[in-house]
Amino acid sequence: MNRLKFTLGVKKIVLLCCLAGSFTGAYAQDLTEIKFTVTEDKEWTNLFARNNGWFGGDGIYTIPLNGVEAGKPEAKKTLFIFSDSMIGNIKNNKMEPGAKMIHNSVAILKGGKPIAENLTFYWKKDEKGGAETIFIPKTPLTGPTDYYWLGDGFVNQEQNNAIYIFGYRVKQVSDGAFGFSEVGNTLIKITENEKPPYSNFEQKDTPFYLSSSETGKEMGSFGAGIFVNTAKAGAPNPDGYIYVYGVKGMAKKMLAARVKPKEFDDYAKWRFWDGATWNTDIKKAEAITDQVSNELSVSVLPDGRYALIFQQSGMGRMVGMRLGKSPIGPFGPIIKLWDTSDALNKKSYFSYNAKAHPSLSEKGELLISYNVNSFDFFKDLETEPHLYRPRFIKIKFN
Repeated sequence: MNRLKFTLGVKKIVLLCCLAGSFTGAYAQDLTEIKFTVTEDKEWTNLFARNNGWFGGDGIYTIPLNGVEAGKPEAKKTLFIFSDSMIGNIKNNKMEPGAKMIHNSVAILKGGKPIAENLTFYWKKDEKGGAETIFIPKTPLTGPTDYYWLGDGFVNQEQNNAIYIFGYRVKQVSDGAFGFSEVGNTLIKITENEKPPYSNFEQKDTPFYLSSSETGKEMGSFGAGIFVNTAKAGAPNPDGYIYVYGVKGMAKKMLAARVKPKEFDDYAKWRFWDGATWNTDIKKAEAITDQVSNELSVSVLPDGRYALIFQQSGMGRMVGMRLGKSPIGPFGPIIKLWDTSDALNKKSYFSYNAKAHPSLSEKGELLISYNVNSFDFFKDLETEPHLYRPRFIKIKFN
């Protein structure tokens, strides 16, 4: 029996390496080392240090609205999507009365440079002008108190340039700092001509949420990251698939699914990597690595290797990278990129959910963001209202 298990394990490893070889060809295969330098990117960090309107948020993902995730032509506009967001005013480093948290917001950046005049934030407003959430769940499975946090998204050039964004249905279960629970997964679809703050959009429940009670295992969900491996998106070695990554369990295990762009809405066409092949059963999905974060990114490096960017173990102080031979690995050990301690001014502060933004990165570089928050959020916000916003670093590959 042990010999059989070992033989099957070897077959899986050989198959995965063969699949990886089909992506990388003659590119570098070393998954343990890479030459790079990393620095704080103060221009991008300062872009989100604001005193009026939107002054804080997490869940930052970027979507180039021309659908080109890397390379040329560069997008004339980029959509930023945020989850919980603070709207109001700051004066003399104090929040003024009336500041409000909403559950998601967006921004549009004209061009690809961190220029404040080119960045416009959007949220909905009530009849009195008060800030309101943009995306509110209204699917058949939505509960009465559910709200959305947003996952990754992309422009689907095979679906009339519609924007697709994953929405995690979340409900509050207690008043604590982590008194929330994800209860479902949905897909938001916005037509090309719709403008923010998006009065009209489709939303559809998906089967891409794994509840612990349903599987008897750890809870998981897809949408943590998307890699568009198509020629139209600028992928250097395209296979025509959209890769969607999920995360499950306390060990932050990373899962992978893929589907053709034209079939993105057809959930029956999705396939899930089970460690040996692409399976129709989501419950058979196996981890391709671990210690990632609930938000992450996969990008192609200049030498053909794949860079998985994440916050180590979800909420650690370390922004990490694993090198991969393909969009599904195998991935090497964690390479430490950046210690976020300088941004954590109090013991109650923590950093989380690092990811890269390749469409906003210079050639040979990756622009990376991470979020800062507090275990005593509203109390700390009173004394440091700018704490809750993304910070940026820049990695240059030598």
